[in-house]
Amino acid sequence: MNQQPALVAATPQPIRKSRVMLRRAIITTVLGILFLIPLYAWLADDIFMLTLFGRILVFALAALGLNIALGFGGMVSLGHALYMGLGGYSVGILSTLGMTDGWLHLFTAVALTTVVAIPIGWVALRTQGIAFIMITLAFAQLFYYVFVSLRQFGGDDGMSLADLSSFGALTGDKYAIYIALSLVLAFTLWFVNRIAHARFGLVLRATCVNERRVNALGTRSVPYRLMAYVLSAQICAVAGFFLVNLTGFVSPAMMSWTVSGELIVMVLLGGLGTVFGPIIGAVAFLLIEEGLKSLTEHWPLIMGPFIVLVVVFLKNGLWGLLQDRKESAQGGGGNH
Repeated sequence: MNQQPALVAATPQPIRKSRVMLRRAIITTVLGILFLIPLYAWLADDIFMLTLFGRILVFALAALGLNIALGFGGMVSLGHALYMGLGGYSVGILSTLGMTDGWLHLFTAVALTTVVAIPIGWVALRTQGIAFIMITLAFAQLFYYVFVSLRQFGGDDGMSLADLSSFGALTGDKYAIYIALSLVLAFTLWFVNRIAHARFGLVLRATCVNERRVNALGTRSVPYRLMAYVLSAQICAVAGFFLVNLTGFVSPAMMSWTVSGELIVMVLLGGLGTVFGPIIGAVAFLLIEEGLKSLTEHWPLIMGPFIVLVVVFLKNGLWGLLQDRKESAQGGGGNH
């Protein structure tokens, strides 16, 4: 008469436990490899590898941030690259003006992003669906052309930084930047996992399913969704801060809508609404991209169909392969 117990028991408990253990093992392995890259780069004297995986960490961090809005809140934003750009230009402009203190750069990046993200989020959240996408895209393109017009800061060509963010003896040390980025990524992963299981995350995912019912129950949805949007923007700004310090270069291309699209693809590829999925998506996307580039100049012709196949046939992304049906039916939110 009641089929729910049968559904719950569809996957034997030992199998479910083994999948949990496998997920934890993969998380430990992936993070362990990422954290040990500086040691390999130092022993092999391979700065390229350090820079490549540093870029992977940057986009993994940005994808984690976007996933808060997109995966948990259902807010499809084509403008989150804007916040990476703001984080980057906070470093570039202040350094050009002679202010090189790293903590000042980081504070400015987060503060400026907060000031920009609150009104954009408030306006965008008045809409839904395609209108939300177009508003975030419109604001991102607006800021893109603003920074293109700043000729004194490189304009469309961007600019190389003479002075990176100053952190004493560690200034400009790519190994120190990578290690700091690794620690920030680990903290962000822990933080996202915490909020995913907290009241904030539960309400946010509920608004994604049915916002009207959440409001009818007496919980105002807009403050939760706005907070999620701003928080995701701040994390993207921190990613932009690290990217500029890693490469020593900033340009309006960081704000391009194509970068926002790539972030969305990373989240979908790894697993929408999962905690660790965006990291898997960023690693897979950038490593496959780098591998295909070394094989052919027509790599997008291979990359495009691959992404389409993953999105169509793996609706929960690569990380969803380690989930059973019960977990997938629950939306994957909060699952490692």
